[in-house]
Amino acid sequence: MAIQASIVTRDMDKLANVTGNVYESVAIIGKRARQVAVNVKEELNNKLAEFASTVDNLEEIFENREQIEISKFYERMPKSTNVAIEEFIEGKVTFRRREEEDGGLSL
Repeated sequence: MAIQASIVTRDMDKLANVTGNVYESVAIIGKRARQVAVNVKEELNNKLAEFASTVDNLEEIFENREQIEISKFYERMPKSTNVAIEEFIEGKVTFRRREEEDGGLSL
């Protein structure tokens, strides 16, 4: 991914241009960030489940370098919020407004 992992100053006007309301944009980004976080967590858990064993052996704990590398890879990935902001700015997030009486958003 070409997304910066560190903190970046964002132009709030650019975020507000998409929806016309900065708060609505932030709500959409927040929902998308939660979706991304859940997907990444499920993917990591599935990969680490392959290494699960019922017997805890001291030798197995020290020798499982592949599991450590997988965990380090996921730690270096950009945060879900950064991914969601980039997707939102690039127009990759689709959303629709519910009827005015509901007052909510859905992705």
